[in-house]
Amino acid sequence: MRRLLTLAALVVASLVMVVGAGATRAWAAGEADATRVVPEYRLGANDKIRVITFGEDSLTGEFFIGGGGNVALPLIGDVPAAGLTIPEFSRKVEQALKDGDILKDPHVSVEVLTYRPFYILGEVQRPGEYPYTNGLTVMNAVATANGFTYRANTKRVFIKRQDSQEEQEFPLSSTLPVAPGDTIRISERFF
Repeated sequence: MRRLLTLAALVVASLVMVVGAGATRAWAAGEADATRVVPEYRLGANDKIRVITFGEDSLTGEFFIGGGGNVALPLIGDVPAAGLTIPEFSRKVEQALKDGDILKDPHVSVEVLTYRPFYILGEVQRPGEYPYTNGLTVMNAVATANGFTYRANTKRVFIKRQDSQEEQEFPLSSTLPVAPGDTIRISERFF
């Protein structure tokens, strides 16, 4: 009897290990398919930023990036911002302050206050434009749009980046990231 119990325990343990390993491989494969790398954030039209020039309150403030991609800053004028990362834009402002003989050794810090919106369309209750928040995922975006319709395909999603001409298909997962300016499309399922 003791041998039979030991043998049964070994069989159960083996099954758990095999099933667990298969589930881990399936999960890892699914995650690999769902991977979407959101590139480093680049400034664009309609972003609201705060520029802080240390020790110079008159050169500090909140500004919008205009449709042409420029920011109108005091004493400097229009500074191109569209397509630049935050550190690149900070260096550009510092250089403009030096070149204009406004400050000898400027130290500028920039932060994004309001990002470009994202767009969601297709099989959601309230398609439209919504404000972007840090760490936004596709599932958060769907929840913001009041959830899926009954016809929604909850297995895949199509995302078009603002700087791309084509949308890409991704398996729908709870961790799939959204970037500012993205257009998310939830397709209709076919029975």
